[in-house]
Amino acid sequence: MSAVLAKPVPWALSLYFVATVLRLVWSKYSRLPPWSLVVSIVLDMLLLMGLIWSFHIQYQQPPAFYLKAPTLLYVYIFIALRALRFEERYVLIAGVVAAAGWLSLVAYAAFFDSRPDMVTHNYVDYMNHSLILWGAEIDKIVAMLMVSLLLFLAIRNARHVMVRALAEGEAAHDWKRFFSRDVAEQITAADERIQPGQGRICEAAVMFLDLRGFTALSRMLPPDQTVAVLGDYQARMASIIRRHGGSIDKYLGDGILASFGATRPLLTYAADALNAVDELMAEAKQWSEHRVSQGLPPVNVGAAVASGSLLFGAVGDATRLEYTIVGDAVNLAAKLEKQTKVEKVRSLTDASTYALARQQGYSVEKELRQARTVGGVELPLDLAVLA
Repeated sequence: MSAVLAKPVPWALSLYFVATVLRLVWSKYSRLPPWSLVVSIVLDMLLLMGLIWSFHIQYQQPPAFYLKAPTLLYVYIFIALRALRFEERYVLIAGVVAAAGWLSLVAYAAFFDSRPDMVTHNYVDYMNHSLILWGAEIDKIVAMLMVSLLLFLAIRNARHVMVRALAEGEAAHDWKRFFSRDVAEQITAADERIQPGQGRICEAAVMFLDLRGFTALSRMLPPDQTVAVLGDYQARMASIIRRHGGSIDKYLGDGILASFGATRPLLTYAADALNAVDELMAEAKQWSEHRVSQGLPPVNVGAAVASGSLLFGAVGDATRLEYTIVGDAVNLAAKLEKQTKVEKVRSLTDASTYALARQQGYSVEKELRQARTVGGVELPLDLAVLA
C-alpha cells in the first residue's frame, strides 16, 4: 500500500482518465441524467482532494504540509469546466463540493496532527513550516465559493440574454412577414422607441397594382378559390417587385402599393420601377394564359408608376403604428392606375418619370401620349404607355 501511495499522481491521473472515458462513452449512446453529472463532480473533486491528501504521506510530512500544495489551483479548472454546459447549477454544485472537500482536508490536518503548536497566527511561520493558518484556509474556501457564485451569476445572466436575443430574433423574423425587410430592419435597429410622426424626405418612385375585375371574379368563385387567386396574384407580383429593389408598402385587397427608393436609397429608383413593371406585365399575361389553359377565368393586372419627393415614416398613434409613404407621387400613381382604363392600356407612367428612368438607364422605348386629361389632376399630363 505504501508503494502505491508513494506515486499517487499516475494513479490519480489514470483514474480520472478512465472516469472521463466512461462518461464520454455513456454520453455518446444516451443523454446523461442530472444525477450522473453531480456524481461526476463529486468524483472529480474526490480524486483531486485525495491526490493532495496523499502528499503528506508521499513526502513523509505532517498533514498540514499539503495545505500549501499548488495542486489546489486545479480546483478552479474543475469548476470552470462545469460552465461549459451553460447550466449554472452545476457550477455552484462544483464550488460547494470543492469548498467542502478542502474544509475536510483542513479538518483532517487540524485533528490528526498531534503537535501542540500546529496552529499559528504568523504568516511567515505558516509559509516556512507545516503549520495551519486558519485565515489562509478560510480565504481559499471563500475564493472557491466566490468564483463559483460569480460564474453562476454570469451564466444565468448570459442565459437570460440569449433567450431574449432568440425571442427578439424570432420577433424580427415574424415582423418581416408583416413588413418589408427594410422596414423590419429599421424597426429592430432603432435605438429609441419609434414615435408617430418620425420620418424623412426621400426621392422615390411609387407603384400601384390592381387586379382588375376581382370583385366580379369573387362572385363567380367559392371563397377558398377566391382567396387562392388573391394569394397567387400577391405572391407572383411581390416577388418581382422585391427582385427589382422595391418594397411592399401595403396590400390593399386586390391592390398593391409599392415603393422604390423610400425604405432605402436607390440611385436608379425610377428605372428600377419601370423595369419591374415590364416584368410584372409579362408575368401577369403568362399567368392569365395559364389560367385560361386550365379552364379558369382570365385575369388582368393594371399598373401605374409616378415619382417625386416622398415622406417615408411612421404614422398612427401610440397604440398602433404603421410605416408608410406620403406625397403627391402616391396620389398621382393611384390616379394613373385608374387612367389606364381610360387609355385602354395595362400600365402607365407620367412623362417626367419616364424621362427620369431613361436618364437612370432604362432602355425600353415606350409610346408617348401628350396632353392627356387625368381624373383628379388639374393640368393635362404627358403619359408614357408601359404596356
